Formats: sequence, C-alpha cells, structure tokens
Amino acid sequence: MATTYEFPSDLLAGQEELHQVRAELSALLRRLPWSVEPMDGFSDDNGWRKVERPASPGWTADEQAEVEKLRRREHELAAFISTHRFWAEVAADQRVRARSELKHVHEEPAGEQS
Repeated sequence: MATTYEFPSDLLAGQEELHQVRAELSALLRRLPWSVEPMDGFSDDNGWRKVERPASPGWTADEQAEVEKLRRREHELAAFISTHRFWAEVAADQRVRARSELKHVHEEPAGEQS
C-alpha cells in the first residue's frame, strides 16, 4: 500500500500558490510579444523547418516588472517548498514520491471529476 503523507498546511499553501504563480506567469508570457526588446520580424527557411516571427514591439517596463515579480515569487516558493522542515521527517527513499504527491495533492482523483 502506498504511503499517504500528512503535509503541513503551510507547505500545502505554498504548493498551491506555486501552481497559481506558474499558471499566471505562463499566461502572461503567452500574451507578451516574443522578444523582450523591440526586434524586426524575420523568416528563415534554411533550417530543418521554417521559422517566422512578426516584428516585436518589445515589452513595456510594466510588463518586464510583472514577469520579474512572478519569477521572483516562483523562485521564493520553490525554495520554501524544497527546504521545508517537513522533508526531514520523510525517509530519504520516499522523498521523491512524497514530493510528487504534494505537487498533485489539489488535483481531483480521476473518478471524481464531473
């Protein structure tokens, strides 16, 4: 039988916030132009596949600041989670499994989705 872990509430909250921050960062990066700095568009069909990019106006200072804020928070949360005191209570050979369980603890089991 697989071990079930009783994660501390602050660790669960940190993991949930990390999921939220990563989702927000991913959505933001999809909306932003492909280049941080203004760049001309280009088309290159000399490689194994054709690559095309439209001209990029670059990111505004506010957009750059928002990406940096989210990346900084993502790093803080990842460090908090990976160095949490809870991991010292888990046997070394079980830490990978426990970490994986923590990453997926907020997901609904497959049979319970509506």
